[in-house]
Amino acid sequence: MSAVLYGCETWSLTLREESTLRVFENRVLRRIFGPKRDEVTGKWRKLHNEELNALYRSPNIVGTIQLRRKGWVGHVAGMGERRGVFKDLVRKSEEKRPLGRPRSRWEDSIKLDLQEVG
Repeated sequence: MSAVLYGCETWSLTLREESTLRVFENRVLRRIFGPKRDEVTGKWRKLHNEELNALYRSPNIVGTIQLRRKGWVGHVAGMGERRGVFKDLVRKSEEKRPLGRPRSRWEDSIKLDLQEVG
């Protein structure tokens, strides 16, 4: 998990990337827990997502990324105004964004994470 999530505090995930990470996590968990024998038919089958979530009670990978991102924002907010990282966090960009649908920014991700918490 630590190799997959290296530097995730600075990621700005799209819905497609979140879905890809969830698929990867479920694939790894299916590999770890292995198949299950069906009581009725006696055949081996893959575990369903609900069964994986029941076996692996840790928060899913996207929830872990959101927790780490919020923790990092709190850490940077407490640094002080003279630090470069803090300046980058609160600085507003002067350049115009391109036409069309705007790309998801890290700042937008943080705002959505904080709105979920309230």
